[in-house]
Amino acid sequence: MENEKIVVGLDIGTTKICAIVGRKNEFGKLEVLGMGKAESEGVIKGIVTNIDKTVFAIEKAIKEASDMSGIDIGVVNVGIAGQHIRSSIHHGSITRSSKEDEVSIEDVNRLTEDMYRIVIPPGSEIIHVMPQDYIVDYEEGIKDPVGMSGVKLEADFHIITAQTSAINNINKCVRRAGLEIEDLILEPLASSLAVLSEEEKEAGVCLIDIGGGTTDIAVFHDSIIRHTAVIPFGGNILTNDIQTGLMVMAKQAEQLKTRFGKAIAEEASPNEIVSIPGIRNRTAKEISVKNLSSIIQARMEEIIEMAHTEIINSGFENRLAGGIVITGGGSQLSCLKQLVEYMTGMDTRIGYPNEHLGKSKLEVVKSPMYATAVGLVLSGFRSLDEREERYKEAKGLQKTVKVKKEKANPASDFFSNILHKTKGLLIDDLDGKNEY
Repeated sequence: MENEKIVVGLDIGTTKICAIVGRKNEFGKLEVLGMGKAESEGVIKGIVTNIDKTVFAIEKAIKEASDMSGIDIGVVNVGIAGQHIRSSIHHGSITRSSKEDEVSIEDVNRLTEDMYRIVIPPGSEIIHVMPQDYIVDYEEGIKDPVGMSGVKLEADFHIITAQTSAINNINKCVRRAGLEIEDLILEPLASSLAVLSEEEKEAGVCLIDIGGGTTDIAVFHDSIIRHTAVIPFGGNILTNDIQTGLMVMAKQAEQLKTRFGKAIAEEASPNEIVSIPGIRNRTAKEISVKNLSSIIQARMEEIIEMAHTEIINSGFENRLAGGIVITGGGSQLSCLKQLVEYMTGMDTRIGYPNEHLGKSKLEVVKSPMYATAVGLVLSGFRSLDEREERYKEAKGLQKTVKVKKEKANPASDFFSNILHKTKGLLIDDLDGKNEY
């Protein structure tokens, strides 16, 4: 039963490693049973750089989640991000043997499987193959070709590749922590499951997930993912800028950013001053919140500019009626929504991962910083391409019909055997008569 199915999402991020245990309740909503979190010291910009530190953090997060939920965790859904992620569109086609037969689920699957065999740059691996629109006998713009008649089946595919070494390092860390990977999912796809509504995906929307080390982009239109990208800047670069610009320590820079930082410097009061304790008997340092916000705004403008460029590159800039949804830990920065709207001219909202969440003991999971982890759990219950889910259901129905037919066969076989034997006896009699 689906209600009994337990899924664990493991988000290996740059600032934190987070594990969330969830199950579906009777209303089909996600119920979070437990959560574990550990500081991530072995990951830089989404890429594992220290195996031992990452394994230690994974073990800590998993133990916390396991203790809280009372569930022994063995299998996890893991997210992947980083600058090495590449997204491209490829065209594929197959020729069917008969024009009379309908296009079947097997034909669609064969076309998709073929795309995993395309030539990609050495050192890369395909992690997702997502069909866009199908073409049946040169009839374009078909979303679901199953049931149509035609000889040639074609489609454009959104193919996402990742560096083999990055995938291997994630696998190594997870296995060393005593776990198995059920699925490796691109993080912006996971986040989109947690924070976007079906209406937004259909109308057209861009998700901007601002993490610690990277900013992930996903563009949807007509409920199909059209474009993905990873920008190698996130919340941590803001902290580095503050640390360098104001000559403070890393921890102090992080606290200044989260407690006093604003994405628009004009919104900060010029008279507001923050006092920072001095190091080793030195005098306290006074910092202007206006200066702090100026440093933050300069870097945030750069990140938004890069994200906007990706939206333009997708070719769907003028077709996103749902505007922009910003999520991730970086989305909690004060005045960020207004800055994004001002720079892009598009409606913007903050994405909280409560789109599919039911009642939960842990209210903290509703924070945008847990959008990816919640999405990884949801992806365990739901396919990234909803059409695939329908195909699986249809295949299940076909199998049921087949089994029913097979159950009906023994009786008909019994009669056909009697008929066959009767014919045999008659032929034997005739043969006998011929002998005389």
